[in-house]
Amino acid sequence: MTKKHVPTLDIRRYDNDRDAFVRDIGTAYREYGFCGISGHGISPQLVDRAYAAFKAFFALPEDVKKRYHVPGSGGARGYTGFMVETAKDSKYPDLKEFWHIGREIPRDSKYADVMPANLWPAEVADFHEAGYALYTALDQLGVRVLRALALHIDLPEKFFDDKIDFGNSILRPIHYPPITAPDVPNVRAGAHEDINFITLLVGASAAGLEVLTREGEWLPITTEGDTIVVNIGDMLQRLTNHVYPSTTHRVVNPPGDAARKPRFSVPFFLHPNPDFLIDVLPNCVSADNPNRYPTPITSHDYLMERLREIKLV
Repeated sequence: MTKKHVPTLDIRRYDNDRDAFVRDIGTAYREYGFCGISGHGISPQLVDRAYAAFKAFFALPEDVKKRYHVPGSGGARGYTGFMVETAKDSKYPDLKEFWHIGREIPRDSKYADVMPANLWPAEVADFHEAGYALYTALDQLGVRVLRALALHIDLPEKFFDDKIDFGNSILRPIHYPPITAPDVPNVRAGAHEDINFITLLVGASAAGLEVLTREGEWLPITTEGDTIVVNIGDMLQRLTNHVYPSTTHRVVNPPGDAARKPRFSVPFFLHPNPDFLIDVLPNCVSADNPNRYPTPITSHDYLMERLREIKLV
């Protein structure tokens, strides 16, 4: 029996072998809700630059980092401290601290009231430029992945383009500090599903990410080279009536000495526009898969509902 693994696909095939690529990516997402994407053209130099800036920020003294926390904002922008976010239904908060970079929009935009301006730490020179360059690159890659997913479920190729162009998407640099206490009950990130459309995870610096298979087994995800792990979130699962499943995943504490090393990762949570109505697509409803969500909800209302569940608001 072949051992299960989440496949990695070269997205350049979308341009020279489109039908087969769309079939392969659709199959991967229907089975795992996860897929590795290579050949995306995001330069390793940009990724390294951004990581260096993020690590420099997390190395700052606590009192400096806390200046960038915005109370009452749900961590929408700026800094969220260690052991705040808690996976839904978990008793223990996650062993992590993080920062949120959002989309730069005109402050007279109709979305300005729900998409605040970014904060940028003055102490780290390259944080703004490298951080937002990585945000933009991942945002553009997300558009390409969604075009392939649209074709797989018989939608027009650019179906999602005007539904995500003002998405409340978030780049989240995360620092999981070294674990020094023995037998902590917390894990670095408790079992959860993502809220958004799709998540793009660039260059996790250490092992630990695991996905829950349909058979109920935890499958470690390891990647090579420039691979970016892209997974389905709950909003897309809901829109597609579970044709694309949002898969439970977690970040486990490594055994032995590895636990005493920090871990950094940078997911990009791609969201639809705040007023996008998540209403099940008619072509994802059938006799075998009846509509599970007859009541539509806007993406912003759905986001707020979920942020309350994970104790961020």
